Parts: sequence; C-alpha cells; structure tokens
Amino acid sequence: MKKTTTFVITISRQLGSGGAYVGQKIAKRLDIFYADREIISKAAQQLSMIEEDLESREEKILSFWDSFLQVTASVPEAYMAPRMMPATDRELFNTQTEVIQRIVKERSAVILGRCGFHILRDHPHHVSVFLHGDQEFRNRRVQKMYNVSEKDAAKMITLSDKERASYCKTFTGKEWADARNYDISVDTGKVGIDKAVDLILEYFNSVENESFCL
Repeated sequence: MKKTTTFVITISRQLGSGGAYVGQKIAKRLDIFYADREIISKAAQQLSMIEEDLESREEKILSFWDSFLQVTASVPEAYMAPRMMPATDRELFNTQTEVIQRIVKERSAVILGRCGFHILRDHPHHVSVFLHGDQEFRNRRVQKMYNVSEKDAAKMITLSDKERASYCKTFTGKEWADARNYDISVDTGKVGIDKAVDLILEYFNSVENESFCL
C-alpha cells in the first residue's frame, strides 16, 4: 500500500555499537534520507559557525572552563571589529532541534543521535532505536575505526558514554541508556551489526503494517 505521510526512525547509540553504519543501511533499504551531516551543516549555517567547530561540540556539554575559554577567545582586541559570541549549549540544542523537525516535516528520514528519540517523541510515525554493546565488542570496533590502542579506545568509550548521558539528561531530563525510552533496543555485539539492521527493519515493518499505511 502507498504511504500517505512521512515517517522517521531515530537511532541513539553507544560509541562503537555501529550507529552510523546501521542508520545508513536502514536508510538505503527503505530508500529514505539519512540525516547526520545535513543536521550539522544546516545548524552551522543558522548559527554562523564553522561546521568543524559545531561538530566538535556534538552531544556534549561544555565544562565551565571550556565555556570560559570559548568566551574569552571571542573577546576582540580594542582595534578589532566585534565578533559574535560563541553559541551556548542550549542554543546548539535548540537549533539542531529546529533542523531535525524541519527535515522530518519535509521527508521520511533516519535521524542519528542528538536526542532525536525525545525531540520527535510526538511524531505520529516514529520508531526509536537504541544500539549498545559490551565493552570488549565496542573496544575492538573503536580501535579499528580510529586506529587507536586498546587503552585509548577504552578511554574514548568511557568519555563518549559520559558525555552523551550528560547531554541527554541536561536537555531531556531522561537517562540516555534507559531502554524504556526507546521502542526497540538492540545489542549489536550479540546479534551482529548486519543482523541488527534486519531486526530493526522487521520491527519497523510490523509497525508500518499497523499504522503507517492507509
């Protein structure tokens, strides 16, 4: 049957659990838009930021000293023209929220991270996914992806989990890794990343048959 409205799949993920890969595979198989770089690009334009600067602050809260250094770095010398103050964490979140909401209003999409599960919680045709895996599985993948040592991979995972959890709690009031926040939670370390794609699509299709088609 022909779909008469847009739908969205949001993917929240632990570092090393295969979020980007799964998201891209799902988008390709459903022939819908994969939103990741688009969110960064559009938000950076709205905030007059360099994309790389915005990307470095994705899904994390600046510490007091990081915020202080950003502000002081933006204070010009007396002879220089005034410059825009750096965007706050709240401004970044609100702007990315606006971008995400515009994307899903215009087309069906897979949204990666950025508290999409919460931002789009009232969307009538939304499936939210959380991907996770054990430390050993994630560590192996991070070592390979970033070409780092086992020790450095472990540090990256610990820091990423902490930052994403803090970001989620700050802007949604919810626990990022709580499976109750999502429609489906998949351990990619146990089922395999490609099988995770199949499981998510199987779940999506079961929901689609019930409510996404008229």
